Amino acid sequence: MRQTSRRYRAAIETQGYDRHKRYPLMEALHVLESFPKPKFDETVELCVRLGIDPKKSDQMVRGSVSLPKGIGKTRSVAVFAEGEAAEAAEAAGADIVGSQDLAKRIQEGFSEFDVCIAHPSMMRHVGKLGRILGPQGKMPSPKSGTVTENIADAVSEFKAGKVEFRADSGGNVHVPVGKRSFAADDLEANITHFVDHLRALRPSAVKGAYVRKVSVSATMCPGITLDVS
Repeated sequence: MRQTSRRYRAAIETQGYDRHKRYPLMEALHVLESFPKPKFDETVELCVRLGIDPKKSDQMVRGSVSLPKGIGKTRSVAVFAEGEAAEAAEAAGADIVGSQDLAKRIQEGFSEFDVCIAHPSMMRHVGKLGRILGPQGKMPSPKSGTVTENIADAVSEFKAGKVEFRADSGGNVHVPVGKRSFAADDLEANITHFVDHLRALRPSAVKGAYVRKVSVSATMCPGITLDVS
């Protein structure tokens, strides 16, 4: 039997919450606001179940998107670059900048960063880190905007709240969309923007329903299913 906290059980019993109902977005956010709050500012996360077969390469969904209201968190950014690109990264606010030396640190266990960005010329070093960065969701990729010649722009965007996403083995996409301290209008703007962006990425090989289920939740709260039809 699943063990749940008193706060979680209290949230389930909150008036107006029905785990089987599909809520209009703003109504769902008001329900989320009514849940008991812990002593920290919880992250609000969106989970989208897609009608894709993630085992097929032509149906994989991944990318990155800048949310209009940010995510309420300062992200640590590591950059693989040299010369002018490295200087541009530092000027844009990158937390760690390096090349072969940074690759060695990561191979030795260093992982204190949220996002990893690489200049294309650095892939000779980054390519060796796939087994380390891949499982952490930090491997630079052109599709997610983290392998780019425009290093300064990429650093600025990710520091400001640009998020990466990728469908997991079950065809689900998880992405942070803000904090519980955000106004409902700000969360609405981020969620709407992300779902619209995700719809625009629909693979041509997908047949039938593409966005099958969307739910929003906070760190210590139950999920609320959204009506996004």
